[in-house]
Formats: sequence, structure tokens, C-alpha cells
Amino acid sequence: MNKKLLQGKTAIVTGAGSGMGKAIAQLFVEEGSNVIFADLNGEAAEAAIASYETKQVKSIQANVANDEEVANLVQESVQSFNGVDIVVNCAGIPQVFTSIEDLSLEQWDRIMNVNAKSIFLTSKYAVPVMKEQKSGSIVNIAAISGMRARPGLNAYCASKGAAIMLTKSLALELAPYKIRVNAINPGPTDTPMINQFLDGDETQMEENKKKIFLDSIPLGSIIQPEDVAQSALYLASDLARTVTGATLNVDGGRGI
Repeated sequence: MNKKLLQGKTAIVTGAGSGMGKAIAQLFVEEGSNVIFADLNGEAAEAAIASYETKQVKSIQANVANDEEVANLVQESVQSFNGVDIVVNCAGIPQVFTSIEDLSLEQWDRIMNVNAKSIFLTSKYAVPVMKEQKSGSIVNIAAISGMRARPGLNAYCASKGAAIMLTKSLALELAPYKIRVNAINPGPTDTPMINQFLDGDETQMEENKKKIFLDSIPLGSIIQPEDVAQSALYLASDLARTVTGATLNVDGGRGI
């Protein structure tokens, strides 16, 4: 029997209550990791671990844009599992197509806080633990929109572009400590969040989903959360022990 890829590791996965975050966190459990399922929606995080009869999982309600709550999240991982080997920053929020003159400062700040500031905060508090361990892996879930801009997604594209460049900067900064930092750029993914990019009634949303998303993917299908989870597993594991500063497009060719 093959050894599980994350046996003995401890991971924090944000946004783990649903969608890509949940798929990533559950795959990591299957691969032997202790996993903190963190989500702003505490009930969703708790539901995501309800079927497990193991002490290797724990759910935590946390606002990843809040300094104190992120510090507590990392401390909880250390107290519960004696460390932090992996952080997957999957928490994120979308943007309905909005012209720049109609975008409020409140909308801008919220998108930047959840999609970019959260990566700064989890890194700020997890990196000292990883430095002491002399190893670690940070995987940031960005988006193909961070490289391939679209009109009306001004704040979202900016936030994901920030996530990509923060990934590269941290990869250089942390390489001497054997801490790897990589990013994944999912394309349009089949999660509850995808409809939040769209406006209108259900029929209009389905039409727009095809026009805006599906027709722009060369491989011809919406990305599944499990596709992103498998990529996160690779980057988090020792299979990618010499990979850092990379941006992996999991987008069906949309970014070409």
C-alpha cells in the first residue's frame, strides 16, 4: 500500500465550509493530514467534518480578514496538532460585474480584504511556526482572472493579481527556510460562488454562465472542485518539494 502523501502533516484550509476549500480539506484528510477546516460560516465548517470519526479534523469559525482571529486560528492549530505544515488560502469572495464608477469603496475593501489581505495574515502568523520547523508549504488559491483580466471584475482581478505577486514574493523570501509558496489559478469552477459573479434571474444566469464562462474554456467544461483539490495536494506534498513561486493554471485552457 502506498504511503499517504500528507501522513503526519497538519494543514489549515480556509474557506473549507464549501466548494473548493471543502474539497481540498477533505482530500487532505484522506491523504493522512490533520486538518483545520476554517470558514467564516462556522456551521458550514462544522457540517463539513460531521461525517468524520477521527481526531485528525477540527472546525473553526474565523474571519480570515481579521488579525486577531487569524492569529487565534494558527495558535489553535499549534495547540491541537503541535504545528502547522501546510496552509491553503482558499477563502474568497466574487464580484458581480460592476463598472469602476459604480464600485463602492466598501465593495473594493471587502474584496481586497478577503482575497488578498487574508493571505498576508495567515502567512504572518503561520510562517514563524514553519520557520521553527524548518519546513512548510503555503498554497494560495488565486484565479485565472489574476492574469487574464475581464471588464467589470476590476476589484476581483486586482485582488487575485495581488495574491499571485504576494505568492512569488514570499517564495523568494522564505526559500532559505525551506518554506515553499505556490498559487493555483482556477478557471470558472462549479461551486456555489460561480453564480455570484452574475446578475439577473435564474434563466439569465444560466445563459450568462454559458456565454461568459463555458464558451471561453477550450476544454469545454467547467472546472470541478476536485480538480483544484488534486492540484493543491500536489503543491502541498513532497511531490512538489522543488516547486516554489509557481502559478498553476487549473482552468481548462482559459488563460491561454
